[in-house]
Amino acid sequence: MKTEDEWKAEAKRIFRAEMTRRGVTYDRLAELLHEIGVEETVPNLKNKVSRGKFDFTFVLKCMAAIGCRTLHLGS
Repeated sequence: MKTEDEWKAEAKRIFRAEMTRRGVTYDRLAELLHEIGVEETVPNLKNKVSRGKFDFTFVLKCMAAIGCRTLHLGS
C-alpha cells in the first residue's frame, strides 16, 4: 500500500512527464492556461507541482491547455 508521500511523488512524476512529452515549460504552461481563462503564476505552478498536491480540476485544466487527451499512469 502506498503512503501519501508516495502518491504525491507519483502525481508529480506523471504531471511533469506529460509536460516533458510536449516540451512545455512552466512559463509556457502559464501562457497556455491564460489562453483558456485560467490565471496561474509560474511560481504558483512550480509550487503546486513540486508538492505533488493539487486537485483533479487543476490537472484537467493543465492537460487541456497543453493538448493532452490521455494520461500515462504506468502499470
